[in-house]
Amino acid sequence: MSHRSDFPGGTPIPSDTRNTAPAAPSGCTRRDAIKMTLAAAGLATLFASPITARATPQASQETLDALDDAQTRLDEVQAQLDDLSAQYQELSKKQDETISQIEDVTAQIEATEAEIAEQEEQLAAKQEVLSERVATSYKNGGNETLSILLSATTFDELISNAYYVEKINEADREVIAEIEEIRTQLEQKRQSLEDQKAELEELKAAQAEQLSEMQQKQQETQEILNGLDDEVKQLIAKRDEEILAAAQAEAEAERRRQEAMAGGGSSTPPVLPAAGSGQDYSAASSAQKRVVDSCYYTASPGLGWCAAWVSYVFSNAGIGSVWGNACDMYNMYCTSSDKSALQVGMIIAVSTHNLTSAGRIYGHVGIYIGDDKVMHNVGPIATYGLDQWINTYGTTVTPRWGWALGKDLSQMS
Repeated sequence: MSHRSDFPGGTPIPSDTRNTAPAAPSGCTRRDAIKMTLAAAGLATLFASPITARATPQASQETLDALDDAQTRLDEVQAQLDDLSAQYQELSKKQDETISQIEDVTAQIEATEAEIAEQEEQLAAKQEVLSERVATSYKNGGNETLSILLSATTFDELISNAYYVEKINEADREVIAEIEEIRTQLEQKRQSLEDQKAELEELKAAQAEQLSEMQQKQQETQEILNGLDDEVKQLIAKRDEEILAAAQAEAEAERRRQEAMAGGGSSTPPVLPAAGSGQDYSAASSAQKRVVDSCYYTASPGLGWCAAWVSYVFSNAGIGSVWGNACDMYNMYCTSSDKSALQVGMIIAVSTHNLTSAGRIYGHVGIYIGDDKVMHNVGPIATYGLDQWINTYGTTVTPRWGWALGKDLSQMS
């Protein structure tokens, strides 16, 4: 009556794929993905054969403390990465704005150049008219104007002729003034064009600087990504090595015991817990009661998946998924056989029992719900009395209990 629960919930893993690493759930962080991948790989190594399946996976406290510290620092670095990502995004937006401004200025320059070309054509035409007028006026070296003035026979006629000559000169001056105005406008347009070119160069320089900043931020991010995982990976590997070593030692001891039993040797029956009672449901904390509530609404994943059901219960209660088979939970978390220490929400397990072939390898696990009752998955979800559960499954080893994941629910709200 067992099942691997080394996955974050969802569809149970079939028995022929117990060693397949679980996929990370959507929305998980980089840290979670690292932990789940390496932990799954470690568990796959531990449980690759029935011999190692009964291992006692415990790493040294020093390694666990170092791993916790490294994971804390990993969270800090992740926060830095998030900040860098936000800065990168902001710089990208500024770059886009700069490109838009460059496009607008370029369009203005093109329009100005077209206008300048048109004004140059107008200037050329005015210059041609003026040249023709001057050439005609002074064709005879200026004698025409003098002749007009001397041809007057009366004073009034002289005044009239002088007025005519003045009008001609005024028309010339107007043409010259118009040409000068066009030239002035042309110079202003040219200056405006130069100013726009200078502005465009400034925008290009700003864009280049922004690109450089983004490249620097990208490099910083890449360096952090390259370095932040190493220490955590090494510590996880060290932890798994220690767990594997402990598991192999325990498995060897179990093999010898099984060989002795198969060879006809006598075995000492397990010591069952003494009479007594566990904690009443009414005395439980809200966190403990959430686990009990989860026991009632978490469906059975099927016969032989007792550990998976336990993992689902704790996950649905918001405590977290519990990894491993029933025997793993027994060896990792179940340390007491004192009924007075049994509290609501604790898991109760045996690492092996002789009721089924699977039970001999993987054991069985349930959850204490208070009032001397245990709920467990036997195909359907069943509720046994505490002593009934102990007497049923305590055929080979002493049933024990403890807090899953090491979390004391009595101290949680």
